[in-house]
Amino acid sequence: MKYESVMGLEVHAQLKTNSKIFCGCSTQFGAEPNTHTCPVCLGMPGVLPVLNRKVVDFTIMMGLATNCRIASESIFARKNYFYPDLPKGYQVSQFEAPICEGGWVDITVDGKTKRIGITRIHMEEDAGKLVHEGALDSSKASFVDLNRACVPLMEIVSEPDIRSPEEARAYMQAIRDIVVYLGVCDGNMEEGSLRCDANISVMPEGSDTFGTRAEIKNMNSFRFLQQALEYEIDRQIDLIESGGQVIQETRLFDSDKGVTVSMRGKEEAHDYRYFPEPDLVPIRTDDAWIDRIREQLPELRSEKLQRYVGEMGIPQYDAEVITADPSIALFFEGVVSGGTGVDPKKASNWVMGEFARMVKDKGLEAAKITPEQLADIIGLVDGATISGSAAKQVFDEVFVTGKDPKAVVEEKGLAQVSDEGAIEEEVQKILDANPDQVQQYKDGNEKVLGFFVGQVMKSSGGKANPKVVNQILRKLLSD
Repeated sequence: MKYESVMGLEVHAQLKTNSKIFCGCSTQFGAEPNTHTCPVCLGMPGVLPVLNRKVVDFTIMMGLATNCRIASESIFARKNYFYPDLPKGYQVSQFEAPICEGGWVDITVDGKTKRIGITRIHMEEDAGKLVHEGALDSSKASFVDLNRACVPLMEIVSEPDIRSPEEARAYMQAIRDIVVYLGVCDGNMEEGSLRCDANISVMPEGSDTFGTRAEIKNMNSFRFLQQALEYEIDRQIDLIESGGQVIQETRLFDSDKGVTVSMRGKEEAHDYRYFPEPDLVPIRTDDAWIDRIREQLPELRSEKLQRYVGEMGIPQYDAEVITADPSIALFFEGVVSGGTGVDPKKASNWVMGEFARMVKDKGLEAAKITPEQLADIIGLVDGATISGSAAKQVFDEVFVTGKDPKAVVEEKGLAQVSDEGAIEEEVQKILDANPDQVQQYKDGNEKVLGFFVGQVMKSSGGKANPKVVNQILRKLLSD
């Protein structure tokens, strides 16, 4: 029997606010354990939460970017469940009245575009972090770091529209692109800023009745997400075909072994005993609020891709590489619009080549070069002021110092020599010194021309204009 897989993802994005969702504690990652805490996020008796308005703004922004309806009124709820890393013993989330519902995003897999529905987007607080140290005084121990407790989370819940691990990966990547371009989440999956739970079931091909689903918790890698789903599909099919039955449960992915393992029975909504949060008033959004957020929406990656390929005419591959990072895309656009107007393909070559090389080597924060300066360097090459190899030297200097490209050319003496008389004199010296190669050329071996060009460039310190060198070589060799 053939089977079809059905998947839905619950993506959790830590919002990039300076303070937590219900208190003023810092959300900075990497601080000493339990130093970003206060009575509110520690759940002390008698404290009252105060909602961070920026969290609401960011969630509305995400809702608009994913074509959701924004609720005119939404409420928080208490999710009562044992959280060993959330001191108050419940999580403040949203249940019956989320702030965003009924959206969608488009993904592309194997050249085909598919629309994935979004059921809801809601706000909630994150839990702390358990740290298992192994052995302490000859006994195993676990520690809790509550810096992350009460950090604002946005949960994006998809419809069960995903039908393959490849689609799941593409959907997760699309969500990451959106939150990063919006600036609401840094998208750092290694640090847990973006992670997801995957619900998956299998059913006979052609059936319209979903099978029993399992949930795989806390996927923080595109690769692990795909691997976990691939394994889980095979596990469920093998279980069914061997006469067993898939049970509803929560599982974890062991990335070292490439398998999912049972964690606990899967909870239903009634297990969480949701009820309205009594300490927080309903959130009422009006058209003016939503319109203000809508005006702040930036151009998303999918829109940039279409514009770069359709309007600028650069290859799809170039566009995908450049738009992978919003800051790189911004730099590229500055190069294209800088100077006297740079050809987009030349700009993409430099951004993907030399700029990417230096960023990888020294880091983006070390880049002192401006888009306009790179445009000037490209212009110097186009105007035959410097050669391509000299341009790379100029670029490296400007990248780390921020100096004017023309000043660097003058300081280093990199200006290209285009004087035909001087070049012809240098070419003649090379020809006179290499009579055997001259004869080879005259016998029909045109590849020798490259040898002569290299010798001339070497003798001129790379300053001779290669175009003029080629012209003069062909002229003298044909005499």
